[in-house]
Amino acid sequence: MIETERLILRAYREEDRDAFAALNGDPRVGYWVANVMDRAQSDAAMDRHNAHIAAHGYGLWGVARKADDQIIGFCGLHPIPEGDLPVGAGIEMAWRLIPEVWRQGLASEAAAAALAWGLAHLDAPEILAFTADTNLASQGVMRRIGMQADPARDFDHPRLAADHPLLRHVVYVARR
Repeated sequence: MIETERLILRAYREEDRDAFAALNGDPRVGYWVANVMDRAQSDAAMDRHNAHIAAHGYGLWGVARKADDQIIGFCGLHPIPEGDLPVGAGIEMAWRLIPEVWRQGLASEAAAAALAWGLAHLDAPEILAFTADTNLASQGVMRRIGMQADPARDFDHPRLAADHPLLRHVVYVARR
């Protein structure tokens, strides 16, 4: 568990399933990852996140508001397997928050905490974050938390069609 001024990054609880499914089913959120999940897919993702956290001590934690312990998204770190993406194997930082809390600085707050935790606790020379080149909000988060653009590693996402509007991805990196 990681605490910030306004947030708690933690494993998910059974009572978080509805909020997690609402996040994953929201087309405004799904647009940026080219994927909207149904309830079964969301439940399976939550179970995978919790299993990774239990096995490794970190993962894509649920982001809950301290004020009411309500899940408003996820943020954290997960491995990129060798050969999965053109950036190579490593650790990726990722986040998604419900649109109702966008533009409140919560993504930056959660991401900064996850990045600091990863740099302090994981044996990795760098942590990556990437997003579509048109996702300026996420790129802003990456810059605000001190990550640097690495244009030599930008890539076309292999799971998207050649004419998909989110095909091109930019890569940001934080090194030890």
